[in-house]
Amino acid sequence: MSDDARRLAEAQRRHWQSTYTAHPGMYGEDPSAPAAHAARVFRTAGAVDVLEMGAGHGRDALYFAREGFNVRAADFSPVGLDQLRRAARAQGLDGRVTTTVHDVREPLPLPDASVEAVFAHMLLCMALSTEEIHALVGEVGRVLKPGGTFVYTVRHTGDAHYGSGTAHGDDIYEHGGFAVHFFPRHLVDSLADGWTLDEVHAFEEGDLPRRLWRITQSLPR
Repeated sequence: MSDDARRLAEAQRRHWQSTYTAHPGMYGEDPSAPAAHAARVFRTAGAVDVLEMGAGHGRDALYFAREGFNVRAADFSPVGLDQLRRAARAQGLDGRVTTTVHDVREPLPLPDASVEAVFAHMLLCMALSTEEIHALVGEVGRVLKPGGTFVYTVRHTGDAHYGSGTAHGDDIYEHGGFAVHFFPRHLVDSLADGWTLDEVHAFEEGDLPRRLWRITQSLPR
């Protein structure tokens, strides 16, 4: 990682920590629409154990637990995960949810073929380089069991914020303190190399609105 990339990564970590501290439960309690989709996909595939990367304060992780999945929630913000744990205890879900402080630039702290499903809502389009994104998807493939499913969402180059704000190179732009890697379609396709690309679904979220893709891909059995 270059010095510039390291500084950006640390600035983003501090930004998320301060944001979660200032705005506890900032995304509310209702699950995201992609999480509801993922739960249906995971259930159809017979999954029981789910890894959520970039879980934040846990609205989706808690939803997966309420739906009967065993959830490992990972995030690089201890503040967000502390909020998640407190919410899990309050909802009687602490037996179904475990948390791990983890930076996705590092290898996932899980054995090979140890989970059946992985979910990540807007994590891959954070301030990660294309090389780091490929490495992360490689790690997802390593920890998934054969036939396992990966559902993730990303903002793409059709988004209104693409090309605005501070440019950091590699299709990364910082706007309002948050740095986003906007995905071109060819990046989605390259990340599915060796997988079955089940779906690329375009949708919108929020007031801007943000324009995203929801990608569902699975490993061969």
